[in-house]
Amino acid sequence: MAKPNAKGPVRTVQIYCAKCKFQLFKYRKGGKGALVKCFKERIVEDYTEKEGICPSCQGQFARDTLIRGTPALKIVGGKVTMK
Repeated sequence: MAKPNAKGPVRTVQIYCAKCKFQLFKYRKGGKGALVKCFKERIVEDYTEKEGICPSCQGQFARDTLIRGTPALKIVGGKVTMK
C-alpha cells in the first residue's frame, strides 16, 4: 500500500468535539470528504492531553491505529465537527 503524501495538503481545518465544542486540534486535511482519519504527522496544533479523548467532556472521539503503516487517529462517527 502507498504511504500518504509526504508534503501533505495545504488546507488547514479546525477539529472540534461535537458534544462540548472544545477545539481538539488543527489539521492539514486533503480532499473534500468527511473526516474519517487523521494522520498524526499532519496535525499542526494538538490541544488534547490524552490521545483520542476530549479534555473538556472526557468523551472518546478517536482510536489510535496504523493506516498504510503510518500512525493515525481513526475518528468515531459523529464525535467531531470541522470548520
